[in-house]
Amino acid sequence: MKHRFTDQAVWITGGGSGLGEAMAAEFATRGARVALSGRRVDRLNEVAEGIGATGGTAMVVPCDVTSDDAVRDAVGAVVETFGRIDVAIANAGMGVVGRFERLSDAEWKQQFGVNLFGLVSTARHALPELRKSHGRLVLMGSVTGLVAGERTSAYCASKFAVRAIGLSLAQELHGSGVSCTTLCPGFVESDINRVDNQGHYDASRPDLRPQRLMWPSDRAAKVMLDAIAARKREYVFTGHGRIGAFMGKHFPGLIHIAATRVGGRRK
Repeated sequence: MKHRFTDQAVWITGGGSGLGEAMAAEFATRGARVALSGRRVDRLNEVAEGIGATGGTAMVVPCDVTSDDAVRDAVGAVVETFGRIDVAIANAGMGVVGRFERLSDAEWKQQFGVNLFGLVSTARHALPELRKSHGRLVLMGSVTGLVAGERTSAYCASKFAVRAIGLSLAQELHGSGVSCTTLCPGFVESDINRVDNQGHYDASRPDLRPQRLMWPSDRAAKVMLDAIAARKREYVFTGHGRIGAFMGKHFPGLIHIAATRVGGRRK
């Protein structure tokens, strides 16, 4: 039987699309009250309205995670409305793509500002409330936090850092009643490829990831919520993602050969 989150207060950053949207809908289905944060207020409102139409409870808390003050205020708004936070999910993210030598300083700062420092702000401001509720902190990592690829150095670096933070926090929080789960998905439907290196969303941008390996976001949401409910320290999925993560941890040399010889080198 799937775990219920009846009447629990769940706060999700990046809640307007992709995995954030799918998790919000699944949490609502399992009885939670959901707070949605992000920059695209129109999308947040659409997600909240969809949850309300099915009998769920959702609120919109606009927030740019690159602003520490905005994150702090978002936590305050959630607590003011829901009275508590039982689950906080640092899901907001974007991907900077390009060859290392061609990435600008601004692009590196954009990548880490969202994926790393935004995640740090989310966790830091949520933790005092999670300690009160003996709740669950969730960090959105990636299989690319265990295996790197060419032209993704900035994104992979940010996700390697997220994994390190998650594993460290899991140790620090042990015995406190608060768990920290780092989620590491493989290819899952999302809007990440429709955001450029400057963080601008463009619905017309093609998703160049391998579509035959792509999991639908609603399927991903179900397994992620099960991992959160079980307070897993780290959860890697999909099937191909687990294979990639295993190879990245134990056989990085083979990954290098596959990328540089089998796949061919690209200038």
